[in-house]
Amino acid sequence: MSDVEIWITIIALAFATAATRSSFWLIGHHITIPRKVQEMLRFAPACALAAIIAPDLVLANSGQLQLGLDNYKLIAGLAATGYYLLRRNMLETIIFGMLFFTALRIGLQ
Repeated sequence: MSDVEIWITIIALAFATAATRSSFWLIGHHITIPRKVQEMLRFAPACALAAIIAPDLVLANSGQLQLGLDNYKLIAGLAATGYYLLRRNMLETIIFGMLFFTALRIGLQ
């Protein structure tokens, strides 16, 4: 790929991103979103996050399903989920999960 093609790709992607993200602002109040759709959109960030994180927790580097006790990511993820259910603080949960994962990796090797 030449430098010109790379820059054309970057500009096209920037335009596409700006257009899709600003579409609601540009359209304004001309379109009303039904209440049911608005309620469903509340869960979109959580679903997207789960779709990104879940495969990393249960799949090994080779792509095989790994649900055993030797999967430190899964154990740390479950521990972090339990911590969140007790504390309801996302920043503390992230810190706790990373510390738990690090402790597993260092302590059990």
